[in-house]
Amino acid sequence: MSELNPRLHEIYEEVLRRNPGEAEFHQAVFEVLSSLGPVVAKHPDYVDSAVIRRMCEPERQIIFRVPWLDDNGNVQINRGFRVEFNSALGPYKGGLRFHPSVYLGIVKFLGFEQIFKNSLTGLPIGGGKGGSDFDPKGRSDNEIMRFCQSFMTELYRHLGEYTDVPAGDIGVGGREIGYLFGQYKRITNRYESGVLTGKGLTWGGSQVRTEATGYGAVFFADEILKTAKDSFEGKRAVVSGSGNVAIYAIEKIHQLGGVVVACSDSSGYIVDEKGIDLELLKEVKEVKRERIEAYATARGGATQFVNSGGSIWDVPCQIAFPSATQNELDGNHAATLARNGCKIIAEGANMPCTPEAAKLFTEAGVTLAPGKAANAGGVATSALEMQQNASRDSWSFEYTEQRLAAIMQSIHHRCLVTADEYGAPGNYVVGANIAGFIQVADAMTALGLI
Repeated sequence: MSELNPRLHEIYEEVLRRNPGEAEFHQAVFEVLSSLGPVVAKHPDYVDSAVIRRMCEPERQIIFRVPWLDDNGNVQINRGFRVEFNSALGPYKGGLRFHPSVYLGIVKFLGFEQIFKNSLTGLPIGGGKGGSDFDPKGRSDNEIMRFCQSFMTELYRHLGEYTDVPAGDIGVGGREIGYLFGQYKRITNRYESGVLTGKGLTWGGSQVRTEATGYGAVFFADEILKTAKDSFEGKRAVVSGSGNVAIYAIEKIHQLGGVVVACSDSSGYIVDEKGIDLELLKEVKEVKRERIEAYATARGGATQFVNSGGSIWDVPCQIAFPSATQNELDGNHAATLARNGCKIIAEGANMPCTPEAAKLFTEAGVTLAPGKAANAGGVATSALEMQQNASRDSWSFEYTEQRLAAIMQSIHHRCLVTADEYGAPGNYVVGANIAGFIQVADAMTALGLI
């Protein structure tokens, strides 16, 4: 807290007092507030008018019971969440996460991050997030369908294309979105395509949405390289995770001439010095839904699977994409990456670097692209899906990818220019936080005290 401007310190103390036990939310708020000192010095009215305090308090927090029957006929009970954080720029927009770790603090941290991420896209979308402590791993399709239908039976009353538009996140992919949208359509008797994004291409989805978060993170890193008059050609990269974000980050890195030598899941990580075989990885993770060890078994040769005694961040690389989950990369990992010559960290996940790791990267001269900027491609393409739904249109893959690339270039430019303006040249964390904040704060001021 010593890094905070005294007036921001008071706000942070209030956040701690009003939201006890929500460590991830506290971390997300501190990370933003620690960048806003120069803004408050230049524009004290943001504190005087309580805009910052209001921004730290969700507009609405919804918690509900989700009862469902498993395949053995037993009643299971989970808890559902939707935090509608800020609608100053547009309808609440943000994904749903199904994972046992989900609780209110996780959802609030994600929703708070989403405010600034959505602002940076330049598109008219507010910030929100939701999910459940339901674990889809090991569950049958029928169990997942019954859970999704029960979840939507409560959540539907809070949604709408001009109100709140969820998408997917960890544990929520095309299958889950399909079940959720089907139940919404059944209950409301409306084919309201714009109420959910991440839909299938044959029923209102957008080209590139599946690839967007991973592609976007790589586009952002590519802009960093271009600024240094460099490129991905021949660069060695490591991508944590092996889900949607990681797979398509790997795909785009390979297209741009880089080589990804390692990826992971919760059971361990693989090292493939020849470069990850993307088609085999997709078969293992997307088709067969197996653990990452199956890749090493099928690939053979020198491919290694490591499930103890190490970290994926021990693998030397020039560019790293932490793309699994929050706080996966700590200070020790950061020291190892810096020591091994890593120059760029592009966050594919939300807040995957701990505060200690972020500080160490800054001190070591490693460029850190924060998730609210680097992984904004997913929500940006969700907003493009909303545009297509509203106009009853469908765009080509090539056109949509061009739109995504242009948005990521714009975000990169805004971060750089804003960092320069506020005395932190080249600091993407400061640039992203301030640029995202100012747009939302000005909109909140214009709308009055609401």
